[in-house]
Amino acid sequence: MARAATAYYAGREAIGARGDFTTAPEMSQAFGECLGLWAAVVWQQMGAPAPVHLVEFGPGRGTLMADALRGIASAMPAFRAALQVHLVETSPSLRARQAEALGDGVAAWHDNATTLPPGPAIILGNEFLDALPIRQFVRRGAGWAERFVQDGAFMEAPAQDHPPLPVEAPEGAIQEWNQASESFIATLATRLAAQGGAALFLDYGPAESGLGDSLQALSGHDAADPLAEPGSVDITAHVDFAALARVARTAGAAAHGPVPQGLFLQSLGLVTRAAMLARAAPHTAGMQLSAAQRLVAPEGMGRLFKALTLCHPQLPAPPGFEVSPA
Repeated sequence: MARAATAYYAGREAIGARGDFTTAPEMSQAFGECLGLWAAVVWQQMGAPAPVHLVEFGPGRGTLMADALRGIASAMPAFRAALQVHLVETSPSLRARQAEALGDGVAAWHDNATTLPPGPAIILGNEFLDALPIRQFVRRGAGWAERFVQDGAFMEAPAQDHPPLPVEAPEGAIQEWNQASESFIATLATRLAAQGGAALFLDYGPAESGLGDSLQALSGHDAADPLAEPGSVDITAHVDFAALARVARTAGAAAHGPVPQGLFLQSLGLVTRAAMLARAAPHTAGMQLSAAQRLVAPEGMGRLFKALTLCHPQLPAPPGFEVSPA
């Protein structure tokens, strides 16, 4: 899954009408602007450190960051002056698109989190975690086997080096393990607990862990076989938010959420901002309002997508998480 994702993002136009999927920042500029203002409020909660790193994992075409910076510059210029933008991106073609969108506003690009400079940071990740590789375990008789891919098809081997698996499960049941995501979150949470800051992730998956096969692929905005053409389709899996929150707390950070994306974005004023954009540009009003509805409505992305934030344990609950357990 990791090798396929690396090849996929390095070799094709993945995002947008001509690609295989469309992300929230590409639907509405209000999305990025609201996340930028979320970061601005968190910066104030942190005591307005300067400088501060504004980091995005999986920044796509740079749309979210461009919209966030525009909103920040308008609403809180002091934060705009204090922040330094860092993008974590491995695809050369996407780095080029990000450079076009952001110009000289990027302090540096990084292949992974290990080269990020030290210091307080505010971190964003939209539809990043779902692309990290998962492991799958299948109930066979009284035990479990692990599922692998060999010669373009699934094969199974006795499960080893695995997390606790359910004692009771029906034959053929599948338990997924977001091992790569858990390792990533543990590293990030350790950093936030030691150096200060907060991280916000928006992605899709259930609020609670459970059995099920969520591995899926998209090609041309339609469902595809994940094994048919590795490296040429978008392969993702559901994010286990509850497990990631537990990992973050174990590593010393506070974790808030997950909360449904629809409620989170509404609390940030996305619908109001979309209405303002619609009034300012009547020729795009229908598109703006439709996009906002898709982002927040339960039957759209509002319920399946969740928001999770990690932060320094002494920070108050960030905007949108005020009633979420710490």
